[in-house]
Amino acid sequence: MLILMTVILLLVCLVISNIISHYVPSIPTALTQIALGILIALGFPAIHLEIETEWFLLLFVAPLLYNDGRHFPREELWKMRGSILGNAVVLVLLTTIGGGYFIHWIIPEIPLAAAFALAAILSPTDPVAVNGIAKRIHLPERVLNLVRGESLINDASGLVAFKYAVAAVVTGVFSLREAVFDFTYMFIAGAVLGLLLSLALTWVRFTLRKQGIHDATLHSLLQILSPFVIYIVTEDFLHASGVIAVVVGGIVHALVKERTETMLAEEQMLTENLWSTVTFTLNGIVFLLLGLIIPSSMQATVENPNIGNALAIGYVAAIGFVILAIRFLWSLYSTSYEYHVKKAKDAEKPSVRTSLLVTLTGVRGALTMAGVLSIPLAVASGAAFPERSLILFLAAGVVLFTLVAATVLLPLLSKGTLAEGEAGDYLDLNEAKMRLWRAALKKIKAEMNEDNEAAAYRLIDEYKMQFKLGWLQGSPAHLRQMTEIRLLGLKAERNYIRETMENGGMDEEMFEAFERSLDLREEALSRNVHTHLAHLIGRVLREWRRSSGKRSRTPDKNKRLGVLHQGRDVQLQALQAAVQYLKAHAETGEQRDNVYAVILDYERMIARLKRPEARFDEQMEAQKEQLRIAVMDAERAEIHSLYEAGSISREQARELRRMINSMESVALYEHVE
Repeated sequence: MLILMTVILLLVCLVISNIISHYVPSIPTALTQIALGILIALGFPAIHLEIETEWFLLLFVAPLLYNDGRHFPREELWKMRGSILGNAVVLVLLTTIGGGYFIHWIIPEIPLAAAFALAAILSPTDPVAVNGIAKRIHLPERVLNLVRGESLINDASGLVAFKYAVAAVVTGVFSLREAVFDFTYMFIAGAVLGLLLSLALTWVRFTLRKQGIHDATLHSLLQILSPFVIYIVTEDFLHASGVIAVVVGGIVHALVKERTETMLAEEQMLTENLWSTVTFTLNGIVFLLLGLIIPSSMQATVENPNIGNALAIGYVAAIGFVILAIRFLWSLYSTSYEYHVKKAKDAEKPSVRTSLLVTLTGVRGALTMAGVLSIPLAVASGAAFPERSLILFLAAGVVLFTLVAATVLLPLLSKGTLAEGEAGDYLDLNEAKMRLWRAALKKIKAEMNEDNEAAAYRLIDEYKMQFKLGWLQGSPAHLRQMTEIRLLGLKAERNYIRETMENGGMDEEMFEAFERSLDLREEALSRNVHTHLAHLIGRVLREWRRSSGKRSRTPDKNKRLGVLHQGRDVQLQALQAAVQYLKAHAETGEQRDNVYAVILDYERMIARLKRPEARFDEQMEAQKEQLRIAVMDAERAEIHSLYEAGSISREQARELRRMINSMESVALYEHVE
């Protein structure tokens, strides 16, 4: 019962932390979550969690890194492979050796091998915390890609170094040759197993589809389970690096999906929504757990009369400074080498500011605490592990030190935070729209195959037409007014459909089909608080009327063609009624221009329905609808990525989503079931 209540309490705090971050965006969400975790630990002493490194890596690190591998820009990953591998391997070794010697020098009570262990577990970076900062400041994309790329690998290298340093303390024996061989095996075997297991899981899903098992929920669940299967098989059966395996598995999954696998739109939407929920929850709980274990980790050192609190804090500041200094010097050296010696094509000119940004984005996080908590209580001789409580205190302190340093200094290096709505370094709204348009076309081409080629090219033509008709036109106020006008047109269509039904012009089945179509279009336009509430109320009332007047229906396949013709005639008249209504209510000035822009959309719909040669290709329309759903998901994901990277403001993101919603409503007009 205590565990269940703890989980519920953590989820509640997760919600609270994100609400706080909405109103206080200058403080990273991760720091807020750590603070809430500390409050839980202090306010509820009965709650005590023993975090084991193995289950922490399986439950949190495996799915998060797999998801990062799915979405990491692979072209950038390949272009920056030298810098990423340097940070993930060489920098980890430099941090372990240099940091270890410094820790032993400043605190002689900690043996050299134990000092190496502490420095090793402090070497992996945690980019999750940086995302909260990136929302408010414009960090260079190269810096963010570097820290995200190295975090995919340095968890494995840091854990291997930590493992051998701890083993040296426990057994008193250390073999450099064995450590190098073990690391090489774990890295290469982990990458190969990640590739093979990901392909095997893809084959399983493909085989199930061939057998006629197309359940979207089942296939989405299989994708969510993939990182856990890959990690367990790699770690427990073949003793390779499960961390490297899940990263490679995520990348392979994305490549296979783009090039060969055809995924149903429903499955894709469900899977992405599940991943969004899983990563949101896991990311938050990681830092809540970190805050939860910090007080107990520090308690023994705080209560130790031989170490003053001021001295302990001084140790933390000194170690944190040296760890960051090693990262700074390495960054300065590696960029200078690429620019002056290697003369890489895409290399940037070395600068102190860029190196400082790379240094401060290397925030340490929950993996450090999970690893350091796995330090055994005793060595092989039975004696206590030397200075274990002090090592826990130093690790927790350095994690907080790097987080606070990033929170305070990154905005200063990025020329300060921006007030809400200021342009600053944000993209121009038209440039952001251009990026969405390019993302849409890229997604269509990625999803194109022999079966849906015709539908894909028709959808590309539609997007090109939308671009010509004003993607780059319109302010936020313009977009809001266009949405209001479209809602008025929908209201006119709905009134005509209802009057036709009441006058006996259609049967109940056709009426409900029209109502569902109008509901979908209205819902797409109603994604803000006020209009969405009105839409929900109207939809509830309509559903109640439908259910109260429901009659049995016996569909007749022989009448299907006649019903389709009748439905097209009614739809055509409903669109014409909307045009007449909008023309009658058009005013002057800008509103008049906006009304006639919406009327132009209606006239294109009418012209398309009137074409005598236009036959309804049910298969093509279904394929085009699947593609459209995937494309709009990609556009919304691009908006989220731009916002996360600090390229657009919250208000710009809101206006771009409103634009996508408006386009979605227009696109849904013809899909009457």
